[in-house]
Amino acid sequence: MAQPIPPGFHTVTPHLVVRDAARALEFYKQAFGAEVQGIMHEPSGRIMHAVIKIGDSLIMLNDEFPEMGTLSPQSVGGSSVTLHIYVANVDALYQKATAAGAKTTMPVMDMFWGDRYGKVTDPFGHHWSLGTHTRDLTVEETQKGQEEAMARMQQKKSA
Repeated sequence: MAQPIPPGFHTVTPHLVVRDAARALEFYKQAFGAEVQGIMHEPSGRIMHAVIKIGDSLIMLNDEFPEMGTLSPQSVGGSSVTLHIYVANVDALYQKATAAGAKTTMPVMDMFWGDRYGKVTDPFGHHWSLGTHTRDLTVEETQKGQEEAMARMQQKKSA
């Protein structure tokens, strides 16, 4: 009997729609070390379904199919979704991603919640946050750090 969640998948699996899925597959391999698990093409050659693996996580993706209402962030004017990747060395992943063509949204820096963290946007309009967990903090330590960070932001706005 088939398992309700296929082997390798988790309960929630991102599914990206991109313009030029073949190029996107190459970008994700270069930027994030993705491994292609499978690809299915439709008769015109567009990718109707692909699965990549980044670390221990699977992501599905496909080309745009405007005739079916399946559009990429580039066609709908952006995306409000961010995919997060945790790795052992966020600085190395950030360098790899930007060298492959990702645009910096937020440079990597130490954050008040205990992560070294940054953000990029890929050439297909998808947002990615990148992080390495560096410190285990209590709720109180995190709250204090947040308050200090917000106060610094307020000071910058006032200056």
